[in-house]
Amino acid sequence: MFINFTNHPSEKWSKDQLAAAQQYGEIVDMPFPSIDPSASRDNVLTMATDYAQRIAAMSPNAVLCQGEFTFVFAVVIELKKIGVRVFAACSERCIREYVEDGISKKVAEFKFVRFREY
Repeated sequence: MFINFTNHPSEKWSKDQLAAAQQYGEIVDMPFPSIDPSASRDNVLTMATDYAQRIAAMSPNAVLCQGEFTFVFAVVIELKKIGVRVFAACSERCIREYVEDGISKKVAEFKFVRFREY
């Protein structure tokens, strides 16, 4: 099982990203929680430990974990302690700039390249 613990549902992934994840088994989306920016460090750590335990209970082969940085860091540490493989998605950022009706516009597109293990 490959747990997608992000705010990006796997149904919106590219074929390449789906194929890379499926090497670890069935993809299961687990929505990433909203992290209150005013939360204390201890609150974030408690929440991260809780989520890491929930994820571990699912016995995944791998976890994609991306979102609010301090929470991700804590979740990754907890999962790595118990031997769960945790990854980040690596993408190429392609920027297109153009002018339309006298207005300068910029569009960012992200092309999946690979998963990189923490």
